[in-house]
Amino acid sequence: MSHYLTGHKLTLAASLFGLTALLSGCASSPEDNLSCGTVSGYLQPDASTHWYRVVVTHLNGKPVVSKPNYQLAPGEYEFTVAELIDDPSLGVSLSARTPKTFKLMVEGHQRYHIGALFHTDKRYMGKDSDYWEPGVWQQENHECQFDLSPETK
Repeated sequence: MSHYLTGHKLTLAASLFGLTALLSGCASSPEDNLSCGTVSGYLQPDASTHWYRVVVTHLNGKPVVSKPNYQLAPGEYEFTVAELIDDPSLGVSLSARTPKTFKLMVEGHQRYHIGALFHTDKRYMGKDSDYWEPGVWQQENHECQFDLSPETK
């Protein structure tokens, strides 16, 4: 009987050792798994730069509720945005004010401020939608980690 218990204890000890090694392997690089980049659309750019705010309507082709910040795992994303250009020289019709898409390669620990660049090289009138293009007007280092608290799951 003591031989059985000794073998059972060894099997249990080996299992616990294997589980501990597996867990410590996962824990050795939590930053790699949890790092993220932030895409922000809440800041009002300086109007003298001809950049304006945008509202995100779709992320990777899926409708989203617009919010100030999107914390995303590193990788490439496609944003569909609607411009919020408030410039008296803009004379296009409402039908020309349609959303546009652009791709953004998000890197960990970076914040990307996105917006609409208003082209002021000519006077845009009627249904000409070439008056703006979406993009990043500012990029900065920013600590970003996914919040894994129970409320956010």
